[in-house]
Amino acid sequence: MTIDQNIKQKELKYVKLMEDLKEKILSGKIKTGDKLPSENELSSQYQISRQTVRKALSILENAGYVYAEHGRGTFCCGPLHHSRNSKNIAVVTTYLSDYIFPRVIQGIDTILTREGYSIILKNTKNSRSREEKCLEELLQKDIDGIIIEPSKSQIYCRHMNLYQKLDEYNIPYVFIQGCFSKMNHKPQVLLDDCKGGYLITKYLIDTGHKNIIGVFKSDDIQGQNRHKGYVMALQEAGIYYDADKIVWFYTEDRKIHPYESIYQMALNKYMMDAVVCYNDQIALKVIQALNDAGLKVPEDISVTGYDNSYMARSNGFHLTTIVHPQEKLGEMAAELLLKLIRNGEESQCEKKILINPEIIIGNSCICRN
Repeated sequence: MTIDQNIKQKELKYVKLMEDLKEKILSGKIKTGDKLPSENELSSQYQISRQTVRKALSILENAGYVYAEHGRGTFCCGPLHHSRNSKNIAVVTTYLSDYIFPRVIQGIDTILTREGYSIILKNTKNSRSREEKCLEELLQKDIDGIIIEPSKSQIYCRHMNLYQKLDEYNIPYVFIQGCFSKMNHKPQVLLDDCKGGYLITKYLIDTGHKNIIGVFKSDDIQGQNRHKGYVMALQEAGIYYDADKIVWFYTEDRKIHPYESIYQMALNKYMMDAVVCYNDQIALKVIQALNDAGLKVPEDISVTGYDNSYMARSNGFHLTTIVHPQEKLGEMAAELLLKLIRNGEESQCEKKILINPEIIIGNSCICRN
């Protein structure tokens, strides 16, 4: 074994011990005030040196998970959140700087600033592991509440223990844009995406479109619900649902897969007269693919978006899309969180708010009757 490999192996050992202890603390296996095993016991259990044990414990102590008492040992720290008077609110979104998120945050900030609160901004880049790290960090901060957009909300949440810790510490949180299925009873502010998908598809059907391709995101609940609305509109019109007309994509391949799929369909002269897209970003990718394949929008193919973002309008072009009340959603989420902070979970306020979607008719579609 080389010197570099030996150093790397030692690093992995202290990281493993640190992560194992942190997981036990956050899951409640090691409770507040519990004494951790001694350095000798941990050294024996993990087959590592006491120096490696000390390094792991030192990192946990600096992060606020444990504290050491001379001559007595190392103990699990209690929660930092004794009262709700920090006037700090954490806002966790999948992204910060692009698309609809700045205006959602602006709506949140309008309400919270008015009430004297400061915002701690975090983003996960739609990564569950990053969301987990954000929550771990926030659990060590003095905050009064959290507004959070869950990452990949359609996929099973593996860090439920962190949300349970928030409950244990009496830190209220409100979901926006989506919610994990196991936490559907928790406070949330959402756009009615099922109805939105239905409205946009019904519009295409009503204007004579019969071969409607759907492009949807599979790893968040918005994509699943917009797809449900698409299916409902087809069934209502007596149009056969064909799974081959659905393009599913994931967060990681959103920049490539929708474009490639539609481009190949167009080249192969696949029967289609319209494309319903997950959002405006994807709609622009689809339009580019159709143009690159020699087709025109809307003359040959109609295309719809979702969110009515800034990118839906440019140089006289306007996507037919669904309005996303970005600032309103942020304001409603902030107002709901403030009610929970004042009155607790037992508050009689409405805890699940569904915003009614509206369709904006642009010039990306034409009537085919």
